[in-house]
Amino acid sequence: RNAPESQHPEGGMNPEVLPFFDEATATWTYLVVDPRSQCAAVIDPVLDFDPKSGRTGTASAQRIADVAGQRGLVVEWILETHAHADHLTAARWLRDQVGGRIAIGRGIGAVISAFGPVFNFGDEVPRDGSQFDHLYADGERFLIGGLQVQVVATPGHTPDSVSYLVGDALFVGDTLFMPDVGTARCDFPGGDAATLYRSVRRLLELPGDTRMFVCHDYPPQDRARRCQTSVAEQRSDNIHVRDGVGEDEYVALRTARDATLPMPTLMLPSLQVNLRAGALPPPEDNGVRYLKLPLDRL
Repeated sequence: RNAPESQHPEGGMNPEVLPFFDEATATWTYLVVDPRSQCAAVIDPVLDFDPKSGRTGTASAQRIADVAGQRGLVVEWILETHAHADHLTAARWLRDQVGGRIAIGRGIGAVISAFGPVFNFGDEVPRDGSQFDHLYADGERFLIGGLQVQVVATPGHTPDSVSYLVGDALFVGDTLFMPDVGTARCDFPGGDAATLYRSVRRLLELPGDTRMFVCHDYPPQDRARRCQTSVAEQRSDNIHVRDGVGEDEYVALRTARDATLPMPTLMLPSLQVNLRAGALPPPEDNGVRYLKLPLDRL
């Protein structure tokens, strides 16, 4: 596939990017604003969840809704970079509060097919992804107000992973982390290290001054958390895929590292909500909603 097209020619309009950090899951959520129209999109919102008590909450998402309201923003899109395994999405709750359409990459069907049998979803969770308002194809373009967005399919971590290029700002989800952390794991169903390497190299063909925003940061102890890097910084400093690291070397490194990683703490509850586009499971006859814990399945 061709590299994504640079969208920040000299004099072009770039988005205002407002980051929000969720301490419990180390997740960055972004409010992306067109300065001219005050239209906006939310990328990767978090639903609070306490795995010990099973309680959900909306404090993290409410911060975003409050800023959107205070600024008078028109939220047109709620964008997922993929179906996350490390936090529950607040996409459905936010849509109810501030409007917008929930969208994700077309590869979500493969993820639902992989995990549907694990949770015995049956017909309750559509495998065609129709629970989302829109499924993006690679190269598809859409608008946030007057800002053009290009969708870049970046599979490898998961089949549905996409990045969003908005002017000079690139939102990469879990495809890349900060340069001193590296890249996403590739051992989930449908993940593949060679595929991720090719996805990353595609992104790194963008201009060096492209602002890159990550979904998580797990920093070493000697630095503070960061949400923003650049294509140039990734090409020179990323510990896994900097310039000069070939595909075979990367695959060997990534495969060895993935073999040491535990399952994410919130993977089982997260997927049951995230594959429903942020909807909670329906209540049972006693009025209570339940998340399943499949025994001896994974």
